[in-house]
Amino acid sequence: MSLHGQFDNADARITRWMARHGVPLLRISLGIVFLWFGALKFFPGLSPAQDLAARTVEVLTFGQMGPGLSIPVLAAWECLIGLGLVTNVAMRATLLLLAVQMAGTLTPILLFPGEVFTRVPYAPTLEGQYIIKNAVLISAAIVIGATVRGGRLVADAAPAA
Repeated sequence: MSLHGQFDNADARITRWMARHGVPLLRISLGIVFLWFGALKFFPGLSPAQDLAARTVEVLTFGQMGPGLSIPVLAAWECLIGLGLVTNVAMRATLLLLAVQMAGTLTPILLFPGEVFTRVPYAPTLEGQYIIKNAVLISAAIVIGATVRGGRLVADAAPAA
């Protein structure tokens, strides 16, 4: 077999492995991120987003939910999302919780632009970078969501009909 043929066979095997295992690995790693970041919020001062998150919730609830309640609720919410993703249980509900949580995490861009950017809109602070990286988490959730009703990745796509 030619070197090109060997490379093509290896590439096909790797692609099939990625198609078979990519979404479960994405789901589990996303779950670990949510579990980890959620767990940090149970310990005051360990989450770099804690203060901004608390102020955001306070504004969104018109002052009805202060940090003493919002941070433990956010911590539990994120841990619940993480557990759902890691265990692959109640995925529709898990992804709904994730979507609502992600919408909340993006609101500081509108509510506190001076804290999210050193120069609006192109130079994010560390907190801004923390928020912007959520685009990757949202995209990962969309890919996972595409498989909830039986969708899957395939290594060799069938020709379009």
